[in-house]
Amino acid sequence: MPENGFQLITVEKEEGIAWVTVRRPEVRNAINSQVMAEISVALDELQDDEDAHLLIFIGAGHEAFVAGADISEIARRSPADALDARMQRLYDRIASFPQPTIAAVNGYAFGGGHELALSCDIRIATTNALFAFPETGLGIMPAAGGTQRLAEVVGIGRATELILTGRRIPADEALAWGLVSQVVEPEQLKKAALDCARSILSRGPLALQLSKTVVQHGFSSDAGTARLLERLAQAVLYGAEEKAEGTRAFIEKRAPNFRRGPKL
Repeated sequence: MPENGFQLITVEKEEGIAWVTVRRPEVRNAINSQVMAEISVALDELQDDEDAHLLIFIGAGHEAFVAGADISEIARRSPADALDARMQRLYDRIASFPQPTIAAVNGYAFGGGHELALSCDIRIATTNALFAFPETGLGIMPAAGGTQRLAEVVGIGRATELILTGRRIPADEALAWGLVSQVVEPEQLKKAALDCARSILSRGPLALQLSKTVVQHGFSSDAGTARLLERLAQAVLYGAEEKAEGTRAFIEKRAPNFRRGPKL
């Protein structure tokens, strides 16, 4: 059994970055109950890990990021399972995770895999990546946050079209729509994700956490509340040592030395 007792995922850390890899290449990394359970345990461990300041999600191999949920499990699910919303709750946790998250999308990102990517803060895709919501063809719908997060990212019209038709969109179209922020050749994916992670981690950790929180909660609030959240978060930062170090380093023309303390 792999380190940490995981069987279907691995967690590897380097430079303060935790790579979370779904390892079911024989079924295009489809997510089943065990994968969800292992990711949940990994999140428990990483949330308070002083050596993990950013998470990158990726799929094993070059064919798929995550090609959706395991259809054999879906066939057995009941209305009670839908109300339990296990996958939705897991993805909600990833979306609100205190550390920044990146989805490194290598290949198929269908259904639950598409929703996993959407729950991450940043998405980087390979040129052979494909995004789709095929659920309506199975007589179900995206219900792990996909209907809402996709509409937030690409707009309600495009989201409705993709969900109703199940159409697969390639990486270049995903980039044009803002679904992903960067498209690279498959062999460059890990480097691109690592470069993005390093850029993020060069910045103030408290500023990163508060910026992520305000973007997420402000977007779903009215404009006045959103600006209030900005002011309150900025007030916290103005009183933090992090701001003093960042401005001092700029004036002294050197790289800031930010200390990383407990997550909010």
